[in-house]
Amino acid sequence: MSALAIVDYGMGNLRSVEKAFAHVGVTARVTRDEAEIERAAGLVLPGVGAFPKAMQAIRSLALDRLIRERVDAGVPVLGICLGMQLLFEESEELGGAAGLGLLPGRVEPLDAAGLKVPQIGWNAVRWRRRSALNEGLPGETAFYHVHSLAPRPAREDDVLGSATYGGEFVSAVERGRVAGVQFHPEKSGPHGLRLLANFAAGCGLSLKLAA
Repeated sequence: MSALAIVDYGMGNLRSVEKAFAHVGVTARVTRDEAEIERAAGLVLPGVGAFPKAMQAIRSLALDRLIRERVDAGVPVLGICLGMQLLFEESEELGGAAGLGLLPGRVEPLDAAGLKVPQIGWNAVRWRRRSALNEGLPGETAFYHVHSLAPRPAREDDVLGSATYGGEFVSAVERGRVAGVQFHPEKSGPHGLRLLANFAAGCGLSLKLAA
């Protein structure tokens, strides 16, 4: 049976993401096994914590090479929170570190204009364009965010959605089969589940339950 692979590099809300996919009838396995990742219909890259530590763990497990190979093979990837930031070339966090380089751009501190950082709570994401990932969602959709940094894509057309916390920040990106969201869809109620279901459908998986 086809399944999604939730890439396990030791950091992230892995079981919550796994349970959220199960809620919409999709099998998603938490794994770092190369063969299982190579068989997966799509990859999910969650993450909670610091960018440099995450990339160190990913490189030590050779998951950076594996993820790039699967992307080159046309397998869809969804980055969540820190996982979305890891898709970019580099981050300024804790002195800076190189990322996976799947999307051009860098991750920078959130320009919160004096508001409390990290941002913790619900925030409306305004979609810049329609996509299979946001199909069926309102033009402004509230999602749960927890973050101190945000990506600055080098290409404006990679931006799928943005939100405002003090200043505007990029909250969703997509280019081809590589996508990422700064928010936590697994903690964002029915709309978050709908987004995860949309991603799974884009991987060619059938859903047993409605999101």
